[in-house]
Amino acid sequence: MLRRRMGRWSLVATLLAVVVVMLGAWTRLVDAGLGCPDWPGCYGFLTVPQSEAQVAVAEARFPDAPVDASKGWPEMIHRYAAGTLGLVVFGLAAFAVCHRREGLPLKLPLCLAGLIVLQAAFGMWTVTLKLWPQVVALHLLGGFTTLSLLALMSFRLLVPPARVRPEAVAGLSRLRPWLYGGMVLVVIQIALGAWTAANYAAVACTELPTCQGQWWPPMDFRHGFDITQHVGPNYLGGQLTAEGRVAIHVTHRLGALVVLAYWSLLLALVWRRSEPGPVRGAALLSGAALLSQIALGLANVALHLPLAIAVAHNALGAGLLLTIIHLLWRVHHCRHVEGQSTEQATLINREATV
Repeated sequence: MLRRRMGRWSLVATLLAVVVVMLGAWTRLVDAGLGCPDWPGCYGFLTVPQSEAQVAVAEARFPDAPVDASKGWPEMIHRYAAGTLGLVVFGLAAFAVCHRREGLPLKLPLCLAGLIVLQAAFGMWTVTLKLWPQVVALHLLGGFTTLSLLALMSFRLLVPPARVRPEAVAGLSRLRPWLYGGMVLVVIQIALGAWTAANYAAVACTELPTCQGQWWPPMDFRHGFDITQHVGPNYLGGQLTAEGRVAIHVTHRLGALVVLAYWSLLLALVWRRSEPGPVRGAALLSGAALLSQIALGLANVALHLPLAIAVAHNALGAGLLLTIIHLLWRVHHCRHVEGQSTEQATLINREATV
């Protein structure tokens, strides 16, 4: 009972983390990352200043940052959602500590609580360091990490192991290293996406399949991937040269092609070596997320980064990672079903899924 209760709250936290990731993308895409020049409040208030008196006080406190409510509210809504997520995660950690003798996960909730504290620090540095790309990218990756660990905890608490025949277990176990390698590829691609967003390189190429009318346009990889950019300038809108941004964009495109080719082959192998049931369902879900994410990436370029599609692209990037973690969980936690037919194993799997 305690396990299921903690699992349900983990699932709530996972869904809330998805919302936080989407709100973070929305805030970034509407250029509201510096909508409030301080942290954790906004011009020293708990909400965006609205009355004439509040605006006067705010602009006296920050004379170089005029109040713009259209920029302040996206930032504060994101902070409210992130703060709520933090409270839920701390609650999960406290619950795990209080019931540590009941066999509940303990290390993972405590790790998540520490990660939330680190994410709060990154949120503060994002503002105080004026959208320094290194911090912005790490903040985004921290959000994806938080989401992934919450999903993993939900799977541990709520998802029963798949039961398959021994020969299927043996076939899938040989694919585990390739599945973990594929997850690393997806994480690298997400990191490239974070670097693309942090340096405002998403619109560096505005046509497909070429970039600026060329298959290999002028690019400055040294400048584009310079992680020693000094702290100080306001990075809103980016500080890189056009060639540097093109280098980032083209690298992200090439990474998408590598991920698509790798996972298309790997999912076909998983499908071939598995039986009807949860493992195949997880593979099918991963394939759908992969194709949808590629389609959204193409739409972003073709339609010149419309807000709704850009936010969906960020959200589905997280969704793709979650489906891969789910697939790995299913493959890694298969149980042998000795002496049963494929039809019997399939029936058991369906009952377990329900």
